[in-house]
Amino acid sequence: MGITKTTGFSEETNEMAEILKALGHPARLEIVQFLMKSNSCVCGDIVEVLPLAQSTVSKHLSELKKVGVIKGTITGNNICYCLDEKIIQKIQTFINLVQTTCCKSSDCC
Repeated sequence: MGITKTTGFSEETNEMAEILKALGHPARLEIVQFLMKSNSCVCGDIVEVLPLAQSTVSKHLSELKKVGVIKGTITGNNICYCLDEKIIQKIQTFINLVQTTCCKSSDCC
C-alpha cells in the first residue's frame, strides 16, 4: 500500500484517522476489549488470552500506544497497560457525532 496523503486535512481529522486505523485490526480490538474488562494488566496477561505470540502482541500494543489509545507504566520488569480516557472520549465524541448527524433526512440512501 502506498503512503497516505495527509496534507490538506485538519490535525483532528488526521489524528482520528490514525486512531481508527490502529483500531482496525482484530487483535487490537481484542486488546482494547480486554483492557475495558480489566482496567489494567501486564503484557503477559494479554498474551494468555490472544492466539498470538508475545512478540506479536507487543507490536500491537506498541501501535495502540503510538496513537494514544493505551498508556503503559513500567513496574519492575512488567508494563501495566490501561486505556487512555482522553483518547477514548475523543473516539466516543466522533462516533456520537456520526450517529447524530447521519441520515437524519428521509432522502438518505
